[in-house]
Amino acid sequence: MPETENTLPNTITVGLKNHSMMLVDAEAHQIPELREYFSFFVPNYRYVPAYKNKKWDGKIKLFNQVTRELNVGLYEHLRKFCSDRMYPLRLQETDYGHPAQRNKVDHQTLVKFQESLKLPFPLRDYQYEAVSHGIEKKRAILLSPTGSGKSFICYNLIQWYMDNYGDKQILIVVPTTSLVEQLYKDFDEYGFDVEENVHRIYSGKDKTTDKPIIISTWQSIYKLPGSWFEQFGMVVGDEAHTFKAKSLTSILEKLRDCKYRYGLTGTLDGTQTHRLVLEGLFGQVFKVTTTRELIDSKALADLKITVLLLKYSEETRRNQTKKKYNEEIDFIVGNEARNRFIRNLAVSLEGNTLVLFQLVEKHGVPLYNMIKDKIEATGKSQRKVFFVSGATDVDTRENIRAITETEKDAIIVASSGTFSTGINIRNLHNVIFASPSKSKIRTLQSIGRGLRLGDNKKEAILYDISDDMTHKSRKNFTLEHFIERMKIYNDEKFEYKIYTLNLKEE
Repeated sequence: MPETENTLPNTITVGLKNHSMMLVDAEAHQIPELREYFSFFVPNYRYVPAYKNKKWDGKIKLFNQVTRELNVGLYEHLRKFCSDRMYPLRLQETDYGHPAQRNKVDHQTLVKFQESLKLPFPLRDYQYEAVSHGIEKKRAILLSPTGSGKSFICYNLIQWYMDNYGDKQILIVVPTTSLVEQLYKDFDEYGFDVEENVHRIYSGKDKTTDKPIIISTWQSIYKLPGSWFEQFGMVVGDEAHTFKAKSLTSILEKLRDCKYRYGLTGTLDGTQTHRLVLEGLFGQVFKVTTTRELIDSKALADLKITVLLLKYSEETRRNQTKKKYNEEIDFIVGNEARNRFIRNLAVSLEGNTLVLFQLVEKHGVPLYNMIKDKIEATGKSQRKVFFVSGATDVDTRENIRAITETEKDAIIVASSGTFSTGINIRNLHNVIFASPSKSKIRTLQSIGRGLRLGDNKKEAILYDISDDMTHKSRKNFTLEHFIERMKIYNDEKFEYKIYTLNLKEE
């Protein structure tokens, strides 16, 4: 129901243009206020060439003051804007309804629905709350860490839509081909007839189907015309934190008839800009659970973090003090002593071990060769060593994952961009951060790779390789990154121990 029926002075009227955008009718003096309220500086905007060249003010503007359009997912923020200024807010009913509409679903109805699905295992309490919230709100970002069963939550929401509102198709957008196949496999394991009901789209696949569910990489569809997106009534954005990119944003904005919108992600980067862009597309953030809660409830393996802080010689620290960031990275990944240290650590660990790197040719390939040569030299050639990067095809990745599930002592050397997202290995005991990073998203997703419970696995150990090249009072770039990771560990209530080691550089 409209919050204000009468048109009073300073009333702001909002109605749905479609299921992507609202139209905001406001008085002339309110327009600059709205523009300012929904404008935010982009992190590190000062370093962007467009800003340096004075072609951009460094802000992202979510309210279009010319067309008066605002993303539907920002309705609650608009409501707060009006409340804070005591502006009356009037909801205008259109053919699309109004922005405050909600579904009503009682506990008993939802329980009966769950029972009707004949699922192989029941929803956990937090999963039930996420499904209930998603049904009621119709749109939401469901924030839930790796290993919490996001695909199971997604499956339940899809089944509810198909059972109650299935007049249009469902689109699931994922970042990689591997995730297309992973979701397809997950749905199959839940007892769903995937062959009959699910169509997969990636390179070379047909984009036309009568099947009710389409799982697609965003790269395969973002250039398609708006008319193609008219067939969908529900969209799920997996790894929703990636949807800040224009190509992914365009997909959500083309889904004008898509009333049900859900973003699934393990973490956001912590910036207000990132959060509001995503909320505009999908709806408000709903925090489902945390990694710490899952560990404490024994739903995930116990996590131990061992920080190995490498201290470099005085000569190295003095030589590196004036180096630029890229020069420091090149020095670190090419440092023979450091790579030997990582090699020896990986070879010495018991259980399946994942070594994560960022630069393929400069770091990943040398590490892989060093580890493989070391194992062959020790006469343990039966110990399997795998290499995975963006160039590794889907079938090979799946084969590696399947082999690892049956191995007890394998080593996977993988790019963090490939293996930090969407690869589920339950039988993973150790994770090594071989490359420095300060990204909250990448850090938490990489940790999540090792936290899934296995048949004989109750604990996972993360080895965080960090570099101290402090000279006088100046900290090196990657040491600053290490400090940022410590903040992440503290925020997530992860326990960790720091060991300072002198790197033998001879």
